[in-house]
Order: sequence, then structure tokens, then C-alpha cells
Amino acid sequence: MSGRWDFVSVHRADFGVQRICRVLGVSRAGFYRWLAGAATRAERRAADDALVAEIREIHTEHKGTYGVRRVHAELRGFGHTVNRKRVERLMRVNGIES
Repeated sequence: MSGRWDFVSVHRADFGVQRICRVLGVSRAGFYRWLAGAATRAERRAADDALVAEIREIHTEHKGTYGVRRVHAELRGFGHTVNRKRVERLMRVNGIES
């Protein structure tokens, strides 16, 4: 769905939001809701990038033997409040495996 919103955002000056949304069959309210959440998504992406850097650091420090549970425990030991499933997702998406 994000691809549609990106398209609307790029072409809204040329065709107008209402017309593009009508042609694509999506709601204008949905587009504006997506637009309002852009800053939050950017913050989350930055936080994920910082967390991935720490995960890589822990992973290489222990010669690639630490999996999700140990990495999660290390992060918690450093004072991070992070869910194990988030660590698992970030490791999977970034190809970090034990």
C-alpha cells in the first residue's frame, strides 16, 4: 500500500490528491494519515538502524555465535528496553545469524 501513497505524494502537484485517489481507488483520508505518520516512520527507521548497529557489534564481538536470545539478553543487560521479536526481525532482515 505504501507504493500507492508514494505515487500520490509524487504526483499530487500535477493531478491533485482527489483525482489520483479516485483513479487508484484509495481514500484521501488514508493518504493524509500516511503523510502525517511519515515523521514517526522515519524515527522508527533511525532507531532500528541504530539497534542493528549494536546487534552487529554484539554478534561480531562473540564471533557470530550469539543468536537472538543471547543478543537480546546482551541488549537488555546494556539497559535497552527491546522486545525479543524485534531483535529477531532485525537480525533476520539484515542477514545476521548465529
